[in-house]
Parts: sequence; C-alpha cells; structure tokens
Amino acid sequence: MGNGGLRERKKARTRETILREAFRLFRERGYHATTTEQIAEAAEVSPATFFRYFPTKEHLVTLDRFPPLMEALAAQPPGAPVTVLRGALRAAFASLTAEEIAAGHAREVFATTVPELVAANLRRTPGFLREVSELLADKTGCGRDDPRLRNAMGAVFGIVALVWLEWAQDASMDGPAELDRALEHLESGLGG
Repeated sequence: MGNGGLRERKKARTRETILREAFRLFRERGYHATTTEQIAEAAEVSPATFFRYFPTKEHLVTLDRFPPLMEALAAQPPGAPVTVLRGALRAAFASLTAEEIAAGHAREVFATTVPELVAANLRRTPGFLREVSELLADKTGCGRDDPRLRNAMGAVFGIVALVWLEWAQDASMDGPAELDRALEHLESGLGG
C-alpha cells in the first residue's frame, strides 16, 4: 500500500478521533455547552483541522449521506425494492466495525433528542432520499417516478426511523439485527 492508502487511514483515524471526543464531551457537558474549540483541543487537532473535517458542530451529528449504504446499494443484485434496500442495509452494517456502529448509535441519540438536530436532519432528508431512489430505480427496473419506489422507500425508512428511535432509548438493543428482523417482516408482506 502506498502513501495514498496511509494518508487515507490517517484521515479516517483523525475523523474518528474528532467524533469520539465530540461525543464524549456532548455526554459530559451537553451538546449546546460544548464548543468546537473544546472538541479540537480534546482531539489534539487545531481548530482549522477540525473545520476541514466538519464545517460546523452540527455536521458531527447530521449525515449528508450514509456512504456505506450508498456503496452497498450500488453493489446489490437487481430485485424488488424492499429486498434491495434490506440487502443494502444489512451489507452496510456488516461493513462497519463495532466502534463505528457504537459511534453511529451515539450520533443517533443526539440526532433524535436535540431539536435543532432533528430539524437539520429533516432538511437533509429530501436530498438523501433522491439519491437513494436514483440508485434503487437502476436496481429494480422501476422508473424514478414509479409509486412502488416511493412506497417501498417510505415503508423501509419508516421502519428505520422507528427502530432508530427505539435504539436511541435502549442502548442494549442490537439495532442492526432488530432492523433486519423488522425488514424481513416487511419483505414477507407483514404477515404473521
């Protein structure tokens, strides 16, 4: 592996360190009371480095997109919309380490309990859903305006939202496994 790979690993480690320290401080001091300067200091990076990774404090907790899901969705074999989305979510979680899943859970707790973050995530949702629907249309053979895509995405992401809310309340829950069970139920037609 050349310098490019080493540089990418170092960037990923820096990003993870910033996120880890940010969430530690959020838990200790509260989201609003924690400053970006305090996070940079705790992560042992300069404020300028912090802002290269996260343009605002809000960006620590909101995701413009979920890269593992997009990659997993692109790699799914063709199929029915719910089946393709379930497979992509399962593969996306399988690609993450336990630490990354724990960090994601911590982010979700804040994203669902701090009103400004709930609003910020809602503002970003249409763009995310548009990107998913474009990939999903290619995988399912449906047109991009096909109501079946909208319905499948609404059902799947509705379940994702409800499982996420439960997981935010109960850290002992295995969120990815519970999500997969719920999507299996949806895929089977919600029978039984």
